[in-house]
Amino acid sequence: MQGREFEWTDADFDRVQALIYKRAGINLHDGKHAMVYSRLSRRLRDTGYQSFRDYLSWLESTDGDEWQEFINALTTNLTSFFRERHHFEAFSNLLRAKPGHSHWRIWCSAASTGEEPYSIAMTASEALGSKGDFSVLASDIDSKVLATASNGVYKMEALKGLDATHMQRFFLRGKGGNSGLARVKPDLRQKVEFLMVNLIRDDWPFREPFDVVFCRNVMIYFDAKTQRRVLEGIHRVMKPGGLLFVGHAENFSDARDLFLLKGKTVYERC
Repeated sequence: MQGREFEWTDADFDRVQALIYKRAGINLHDGKHAMVYSRLSRRLRDTGYQSFRDYLSWLESTDGDEWQEFINALTTNLTSFFRERHHFEAFSNLLRAKPGHSHWRIWCSAASTGEEPYSIAMTASEALGSKGDFSVLASDIDSKVLATASNGVYKMEALKGLDATHMQRFFLRGKGGNSGLARVKPDLRQKVEFLMVNLIRDDWPFREPFDVVFCRNVMIYFDAKTQRRVLEGIHRVMKPGGLLFVGHAENFSDARDLFLLKGKTVYERC
């Protein structure tokens, strides 16, 4: 295509496809040419390379920090507070149904910029009350979005979906130079631990099993083989009877030996 800053060939795209699949399990389909070119062009500018061929050859020859930048560039982080609200209703009902439960361990496996794990923490706080005992472990493969999530500061327009009660109880509005921003209150923030986890690797750092796992709109980026591998991993780190929440476009009917459908995109660990 004329007017492009860098030469971009099918061979370059094929290499990107292979590299991101190997490193992150992401299955880039052929319709992503323009997206990949746009996002990785920034990496060429930042690293000083004049061609995708040379940049990718350098990337393949190293195991340095640029791999994380490469992954960050190609991951998609679409999120919002209380997205797919029916999940939070089902989650709240689960928590309220077991008032004697000692400690709830919840894993949000695609934390993105933090809206989902904080929504989980708000729901748990409301459902369990002031004496509720829970913790949320929030992970992602993208280091930059995790930094934003950990900071817990959002523009007010990102909080439009929250009602006045949520805003008053869980957020501090910025003043002066921070006008137009809001920060998650410390008592909610301390309920959430952020860390980097690559779902296709076998080095998940979990010692205790989870009662609930949110893995929403992640599997759509994986092929069937990788989906099965990740589901087996999630199954291993969950308690029997625990609930798995997945995205509206995801269906795991082929994994009935691991999870049984219990509701709208909600599965129970066998």
